Amino acid sequence: MKAASEGHRQQLLDGLRRFVTSVRQMAGAKSIAVLGSIVTTKPDPKDIDVLVVVADDADLTPLATASRRLQGHAQSFNRGADVFLADERRTYIGRTCHWRECRPGVRRSCDAVHCGRRAYLHDDLDAIRLNSSLVLSPPVKLWPHIERCGQLPPDVEEVAAELEQAV
Repeated sequence: MKAASEGHRQQLLDGLRRFVTSVRQMAGAKSIAVLGSIVTTKPDPKDIDVLVVVADDADLTPLATASRRLQGHAQSFNRGADVFLADERRTYIGRTCHWRECRPGVRRSCDAVHCGRRAYLHDDLDAIRLNSSLVLSPPVKLWPHIERCGQLPPDVEEVAAELEQAV
């Protein structure tokens, strides 16, 4: 029988599979990578981190919906998920907004620097900023083609191989 922590790791990767399958069909999505502790051998990651490069004119609405699905999936077993965004120049621009309704003035608690300027872009750059080298060279890019920057844990390698076969 699997330990609960191994199950959580696998559950996070299951959510990642569904997320990538959905997002790679969206207009404006240029690439999808996975970052953080899930790409290490850490037995019980607390979350899953994904980096999506988007076109400057991409509508982020469907991406934010997919992100909320991934976050809800992870929260169902007390884990988290973040979907980080970079523009076509590979510059970090923020995360997807986690609110279903995103526009200026809807949430007083919104800490986005430019709330509502671009729908569903949560540019809380004072709170979180990805290192530019991580954005330029993530541990593993899953779409549009697989790129590995080092050895991956077997379970992540399996997800990468499955996604590569499905393209």
